[in-house]
Amino acid sequence: MLVDSHTHLYARQFDEDRPEVIERAMEQGVHKFFLPNIDMESIPAMMALVATDPQRMIPMMGLHPCHVEEAYEPILEAMKAKLDAGGFCAVGEIGLDAYWDKTSLPRQEEAFRIQIRWANELGLPIVIHSRDTMDDCIRVVQEEKSDRLTGIFHCFNGTADQAQEIVSMGFKLGIGGVYTFKNSGLREALEKIDISNMVLETDAPYLAPVPHRGKRNEPSYVALVAGALAADRGLTIEEVGRQTTRAAADIFGDRYLF
Repeated sequence: MLVDSHTHLYARQFDEDRPEVIERAMEQGVHKFFLPNIDMESIPAMMALVATDPQRMIPMMGLHPCHVEEAYEPILEAMKAKLDAGGFCAVGEIGLDAYWDKTSLPRQEEAFRIQIRWANELGLPIVIHSRDTMDDCIRVVQEEKSDRLTGIFHCFNGTADQAQEIVSMGFKLGIGGVYTFKNSGLREALEKIDISNMVLETDAPYLAPVPHRGKRNEPSYVALVAGALAADRGLTIEEVGRQTTRAAADIFGDRYLF
């Protein structure tokens, strides 16, 4: 069994053919779809998708750093109320993003810290978005971490040293389409990281793997990432699926995976 540990399958890019996309994924062995939230506007579509198949569509709740506006506190209050009501597998996706707007980083960091504290309080994992901010995200997690906090550094694209540091904190690395990009450097960065510390993801509809790079990504392409990992590690795709699914269960809990 393969798992897409991070897919925006509820996004408008799938409105025309979502059932077919899901069917293609299942044909490739992808049977669990973990859905990260973005902002308040994304919640209805996400929860509508969950309602169609709650055993396979598994939601998270969090405020994406690119959506941390100046008046973000009421949004966080509303999201915390939803988390308190239950039914979410993680706090996510949360984190820091310096690509679009560095001036918002101070409030991004405060929102990030608040949401990590929710995870500590509720015993939930966190799913981290880090763009041009890997060292800062690691620092914040280290400063806020409780003994039981764990999670995933989604779409990991850092260095070998950063990968080792993340794994040493008890976190997993989210590996998706970037792994298949010829000059990404990700293969080299992960050479010494055991596959048991990785989870598979797409970030669909974004970051499609080779040979679909530049096109819409979809959960069935998890199999392409698994195939690339298998080839590099001398493993079967089945073994990659087994170990990365076990890694996802270590973060989200067996009840969501098995």
